[in-house]
Amino acid sequence: MPRLSEVIAELDALWPPERAEEWDAVGTVCGDPGAEITRVLFAVDPVQEIAEEAVALGADLIVAHHPLYLRGTTSVAASHFKGRVVHTLIKHDIALHVAHTNADTADPGVSDALAGALDLRVTGPLVPENGLGRICELDHPETLREFAARAAARLPATAQGIRVAGDPDATVRRVAVSGGSGDGLFAAARAAGVDAFLTADLRHHPVSEAVQQAPIGLVDAAHWATEWPWCEQAAAQLDEISDRHGWNLRVHVSKAVTDPWSSHHTSGAPN
Repeated sequence: MPRLSEVIAELDALWPPERAEEWDAVGTVCGDPGAEITRVLFAVDPVQEIAEEAVALGADLIVAHHPLYLRGTTSVAASHFKGRVVHTLIKHDIALHVAHTNADTADPGVSDALAGALDLRVTGPLVPENGLGRICELDHPETLREFAARAAARLPATAQGIRVAGDPDATVRRVAVSGGSGDGLFAAARAAGVDAFLTADLRHHPVSEAVQQAPIGLVDAAHWATEWPWCEQAAAQLDEISDRHGWNLRVHVSKAVTDPWSSHHTSGAPN
């Protein structure tokens, strides 16, 4: 059985921590480097629900996409919800490792997994300078409405579902995708000449300006849903590493929906 330090070394080779943004907090949050690892759980969010799933599963390591302490802390007291996660993990000898923006820009990374979930052919990065996002081709042209329906059918279900900005009957052949918050990439999407851009966390003013500047279709999915496919991709990568080294790790992907939005109601008040 491998030690935690050995597993982390392989994960850092997949998603080098030096590729993370300066503001990010990646790497190992808790765990004994010498501890033996037999079972690993992948998840988007290191929340209490995931910690308890890891306990029930008998996992020794959680690999999460989102940081637990993005802005740092001076306390891990269990009186705070994040401290309670740390206490749960340490009490049950479970390590926590985070791969965030270093997984976003990896090849393959978060956006490759998103493209794969939508059955899109990747042709290159959306932002070549840092490898963020992906430009993709569809096998056959679709309308924007059909492309949005493809996303709704293939991504995990969330309360938000899929929102669309642009002409629903416009033809879509070339698209850009970026897992997570992506309205800072509108200029790159326009420069790439794509017909549609699928991402998450789109805000009113950037979207309003984007559709006025160019006839691009914008497809807004839930943040969690656009990043969850990475968990399956990452788990498969660790499975291959385990097989290569003869580690015999048990690798799992959490199916828990940790998207914070819990319900959706269509508005219908008269104007």
